[in-house]
Amino acid sequence: MSGAILIAEDQELARRNIQRFLQQQGYKVEEAADGLAAIEAINTADFDLVLTDLMMPGADGLEVLKHAREVSPNTLVIVTTAYASVDSAIEALRLGAQDYILKPIIFEDLLSKVRHLMDYKNLAWEIQMLRRELNRSLNLSDLVGRSRAMRDVFALIEKVASSDSTVLITGESGVGKEVVAGTLHSQSVRKDKVFLPVNCSAIPDTLLESQLFGHVKGAFTGAINSQEGLFHRARGGTIFLDEIGDLSPMLQPKLLRVIEAKEILPVGSVQPMRLDVRIIAATNSDLKTACEQGRFREDLFYRLNVINIRIPPLRERREDIAPLVEYLIHRHNVDMKKAYKGADNAAVRLLMSLPWPGNIRELDNVLERAMILGNGEWISVNELPHVENVEKNQNFFSGPQDLKGALKSYEKMHIENVLKETEGNRGHAAKLLGLSRSSLYRKLESLGICKVGDEKS
Repeated sequence: MSGAILIAEDQELARRNIQRFLQQQGYKVEEAADGLAAIEAINTADFDLVLTDLMMPGADGLEVLKHAREVSPNTLVIVTTAYASVDSAIEALRLGAQDYILKPIIFEDLLSKVRHLMDYKNLAWEIQMLRRELNRSLNLSDLVGRSRAMRDVFALIEKVASSDSTVLITGESGVGKEVVAGTLHSQSVRKDKVFLPVNCSAIPDTLLESQLFGHVKGAFTGAINSQEGLFHRARGGTIFLDEIGDLSPMLQPKLLRVIEAKEILPVGSVQPMRLDVRIIAATNSDLKTACEQGRFREDLFYRLNVINIRIPPLRERREDIAPLVEYLIHRHNVDMKKAYKGADNAAVRLLMSLPWPGNIRELDNVLERAMILGNGEWISVNELPHVENVEKNQNFFSGPQDLKGALKSYEKMHIENVLKETEGNRGHAAKLLGLSRSSLYRKLESLGICKVGDEKS
């Protein structure tokens, strides 16, 4: 069990007994000896649930309830009352309390109500996140690929998904870093909890700290309510920090503390909060260079880079383009209510020849445009926006019309180009191609590739 609970009860023995019991169940519990102390606690800390007696000096339970509704609307409230005050409990429910319990309190009944409300709170948050995921516009494909490079990525994901180690995903913009992060989460023991993506470059530095770590009421101008941060909302699940290289120097040591101490400190608070969340980060920049230039903390880099997963750009894995085209067309068929059968052979050969500086995101956009402008059956070269540049593209090749032949023709052309780049050094070429030397020799023989450059070992 986990969650923060405030007990507002003026009877010390009852208050301490409830606190001890709930702490034994795994909850973080604070206490307030009267209504005024409870209101002050709500002002300065973030609670999942408040358990308040109705009859207390200073301020009664209804006042505590009303204040909680005003300053911390996500906090749940249970009121406790004696039999003679059941009418007051009903009034509390009308004012927004989630439940009430009669005194003398039976701990098993209390635990049942607390667990039910905590599950409700977590479910409500996860439903909100699922709706966000369903409604947001996806710009990347799912994890698709059959190249050697992507098979290595799949194998690494399988190895590290079950651990809680931090992972740093690197690669150019548009290669699918968020998809890899989501796959890691879906293969982990946290898969039934929240996967929360956060783009560190999209939130202004002045707001990012509060967004990540939360804040207490009055922490800064405009902080009229306490608010839990994204780290707290992702509790039990995975938080994905995209564009981590853009994190400001002011926030870098605070993130380092989160990783090392597994706790966060909301803005304006002096009470750290324990944290159970897996951190996955991603960047399209060179963090090692940023460390050398003093723009990124070296100790934070090493904490983030426990496991590194590099996603190669699309130009380095052209054999993945054909299955990606098939997958993306299928996905857009669903979204756009179309019935495309696919791209014809000439279109696939053209798509395989292009450099794709925007990677999968660019390919996705090109296919979406083609499906809007096309005839609704097959995507042809005529619907592709790069046709006018084909003759200028030195990598474009003409070859067989069938897809299998086109792939073999491209494979031959690519190996010949690599051999030219390495000046015939087959050992170096094999390494660049991700092949053993013997596999490269078999490829050269099967594809009929003659000697290129000076053969070197």
